[in-house]
Amino acid sequence: MPDSLVYDLKGLKCPLPVLRTRKRMLTVAPGTLITVETTDPLAIIDITHFCNEDGHSLEQSETLAGGHRFVIRKKA
Repeated sequence: MPDSLVYDLKGLKCPLPVLRTRKRMLTVAPGTLITVETTDPLAIIDITHFCNEDGHSLEQSETLAGGHRFVIRKKA
C-alpha cells in the first residue's frame, strides 16, 4: 500500500466527495496521505468538517481553478 495517493472526485456533488473519501480512508493504513481533488464548492466546508469529526489531519487545503485540493493524513 503506498503511503500517498491521489483521489480524483471532480464532478461529484455534495455529499458524495465526503462519503467516498470516508470510504477510501477505511482502506488505507494509518498515517497515509490522501490528496483529494474536488470541484464541489461545498467541499471546502464538508472535507474540513469530515476531518475534524473523524480525527484525520487536514495537512493542506488549496483552491484551484474550478475546484479544491485537500491533503489529508489518516489518523494513527
